[in-house]
Amino acid sequence: MKFGVLQFPGSCDDRDAVLAAGLVGEAELLWHGERDLKGADAIIVPGGFSYGDYLRAGAIARFSPVMESVIDFAERGGLVLGICNGFQVLCEARLLPGALLMNVERRFTFRQLELEVANADTRFTCACTPGARLSIPAKHAWGRYYADASALRSMEQRGQVVLRYASGHNFTGSLEDVAGVCNEAGNVFGLMPHPEHAVRELTGGSSDGLAIFESMRTSVEAAVA
Repeated sequence: MKFGVLQFPGSCDDRDAVLAAGLVGEAELLWHGERDLKGADAIIVPGGFSYGDYLRAGAIARFSPVMESVIDFAERGGLVLGICNGFQVLCEARLLPGALLMNVERRFTFRQLELEVANADTRFTCACTPGARLSIPAKHAWGRYYADASALRSMEQRGQVVLRYASGHNFTGSLEDVAGVCNEAGNVFGLMPHPEHAVRELTGGSSDGLAIFESMRTSVEAAVA
């Protein structure tokens, strides 16, 4: 099992993602200017401030050469995980529905959160139990998930709402407490909190984030088998 972790100018959580993914498989950085995914079985679009977020969070990264390959990879069914800025990039690339707006408090916020697994029957949460709580940190200013009412209802019906903020933990103002969503095919997933910062209790106080990476490994290995 090999993870490819994208690296843009302004990425700051790319190496953390490599270390986290490396706990369940192999992991390698993939430079934004190259199209070669180097045989990766799954792609991680990490957090940070790709291209400085100068235009709009994730808007410039969406057009990078490596994203052309990621879009093709996703359209062929490959697993793609977007974390924080990576979630924003995937929404900008239309690989995920909806958009991320500025937090309702209109400021950058960093805190440990409780998330609820709304759908454990996905390739990114199959190592979790339904309704389980995950303790994972979040750090962002543009994390308020938005989709129009009709789209959100359809997503709910199709099981695309994968993670929700637990009661009292939605500092972003995301509609319906949405913290993470997948595409209709179920192979692309994005979330604002950072599971790569919650893989070792010694350093993060929680290892709950490891379940996301373990789920991806399980899903890839099951598909190969």
